[in-house]
Amino acid sequence: MKTVFLISAALTVAAAAVAHGASPRDILPMPAITEVSAGEFRPRSGGISYFAKGCEAIVDSLLAPFAQKAESANEADIIIGHNRNMTDTYIIRIESTGITLGGRDDEGVFYGVQSLIQLLGDSTIACGEVIDRPAFPYRGMHVDVSRHFRPLAFLKKQIDAMALLKMNKMHLHLTDGAGWRMPSESYPRLNSLAAWRPQRRWKDWSDNGATYCSADSPGAYGGFYTKDELRELVRYASERHIEVIPEIEMPGHSEEVIAAYPELSCTGVGGDLCPGKEATFRFIEAILDETMEIFPSHYIHIGGDEASKRSWRECGDCRARMEAEGIADIDGLQSYLIGRAERHVNSRGRCIIGWDEIIDGGLAPNATVMSWRGLTGGIEAMRAGHDVIMTPGEACYLDYTQDAPFKEPESIGGYLPLAKVYAYDPLAGLPADVDTNRLIGLQANLWAEYITDDSHAEYMYYPRTLAIAEIGWSNPRHKDFADFRRRAARMTATLSERGYTTFDIDREYGERPASLQPCRQLALGAKVTYAKRYTSVYPAAGDGTLTDGIRGGWTYQDKKWQGWFSDLDLTVDLGEAKQLHYINTSFMHCPGPGVFLPDSVVISTSADGVSYTEQAVLRQDVAPSYQKIMIKDFGTPVNINARYINIKGIRNKEIGGCLFTDEIVIN
Repeated sequence: MKTVFLISAALTVAAAAVAHGASPRDILPMPAITEVSAGEFRPRSGGISYFAKGCEAIVDSLLAPFAQKAESANEADIIIGHNRNMTDTYIIRIESTGITLGGRDDEGVFYGVQSLIQLLGDSTIACGEVIDRPAFPYRGMHVDVSRHFRPLAFLKKQIDAMALLKMNKMHLHLTDGAGWRMPSESYPRLNSLAAWRPQRRWKDWSDNGATYCSADSPGAYGGFYTKDELRELVRYASERHIEVIPEIEMPGHSEEVIAAYPELSCTGVGGDLCPGKEATFRFIEAILDETMEIFPSHYIHIGGDEASKRSWRECGDCRARMEAEGIADIDGLQSYLIGRAERHVNSRGRCIIGWDEIIDGGLAPNATVMSWRGLTGGIEAMRAGHDVIMTPGEACYLDYTQDAPFKEPESIGGYLPLAKVYAYDPLAGLPADVDTNRLIGLQANLWAEYITDDSHAEYMYYPRTLAIAEIGWSNPRHKDFADFRRRAARMTATLSERGYTTFDIDREYGERPASLQPCRQLALGAKVTYAKRYTSVYPAAGDGTLTDGIRGGWTYQDKKWQGWFSDLDLTVDLGEAKQLHYINTSFMHCPGPGVFLPDSVVISTSADGVSYTEQAVLRQDVAPSYQKIMIKDFGTPVNINARYINIKGIRNKEIGGCLFTDEIVIN
């Protein structure tokens, strides 16, 4: 087994250990049990020796470049072997005279050596014991290769990091509107057309009509993996106890499929496959067969998310299908499609995973649900007796910026710092009637629309993936972020030394300062009436949001920002006339999800609530095409005695989008 990939990382971890030596409490992910006792093991100047029995292939490849292989256990500093009677995954005992490591099986030995390597190479190792086992069986990392194609070397490199972190599932997002990456003999235009586009950057492609081109077109960007490359990836991952789970999107996110085979849609255009046509199911089954022939994984991910279903409503084939199958509604039509895909996968001895939208219309009998829109879908699936993988966007979507947006690379929006990822508890918020044994794990997701370069992808993964790894392996219920951050800094240094591009947590700017302390002002607690009501999707704290003294942070999803899918028109009632000197409100610009600054903000005041005097018309000077997240104040000095303040935010009529504001500040 070729697992020498961990050695340089291990040596770096060891070299980065605290000056006083390494300790079992330095391991990441944190083991289930660590005990530190008096004394220390001190490696000899001549080098450490090891002896392995029954697991030589694993241990030799891991330790041979670092330690000398002893001829017998009596001559070794480290003794490693199987202990098949163990209920734990592995146990390490460190004494002043030597170290023993027992693994329940090959996987246990493999994971035990990962932990051991993090301790070796320092001047000393504190005596103690490590007893370890994973909290969840599914510990995943998602890689989006559709939006931006990643070479095989990049995928292997991430597998190396996953192994170091004891993660065991790589979710490979192979198909989406931006490009088809699976090899296909049955539908060759998926490779000759649907895998290629005229622009490299996803945003440029999207802004220029989202069209496709042939592989030999000048400047064509994209590609697809060969069968041999994917089999090599599967082999490489398997040697590191990682399962590669392929995702083939259906029925939505299929623009590239329909560009190549328009007859598979209702109208010849769009992004949804037509569930009314048998040709669609011949396509699905053929592609799934090709996928399962390459990937031996227990799971096949079939997507199922964000299908618009618009064309289905007017499609004669879809109406005929609904009538023939007794399907009551459009959601039921998607459920029918997912159910047929599942039966085909089950017939090959496999199981499907789908995003939580597959619940709509009825859940396929044996499906596992990946819950991304919060907890609701996961809870519903568990109540129905299905396994669930938690990956809620607010805690597990690493395409959100990890630090203050003004200093970070372009991203899709949102703000998800390391501390917030680490604070996530997959079991928190689950009602008492849910069988938590159905919660099989969690996953870090990185969507690549705005992440063109491989180095940018790594920057977004690390160190936040370390937190997901620790939650999946350790699930610490009594969390100590300061200690985790210390260990994460060590591991991030290791990854950086190995050539990964990582975010420097020692230079973290942090949350928007204005959101960290109460805002004292004249309108605190004042009544707000809405001529145009905020959207129910983003209500924040309701009618009192804009005068509660709480400013929003770097993301409109923090429940402090109130949102409108229309113009904004509201009035603040101070309760009595007061002398006013300044009126201000803030708006957010985050173009990825369609959040834009208002075209103009009109501020007016009144003494009686009937007759208003316009105080200012404030026009924004930021181009809608500006790509970074920003927060802009719209304020004006005044010198007036007034009780009522009316604020109107006027959207750009051409781009529409959503307006978000966080607090009306009056002084």
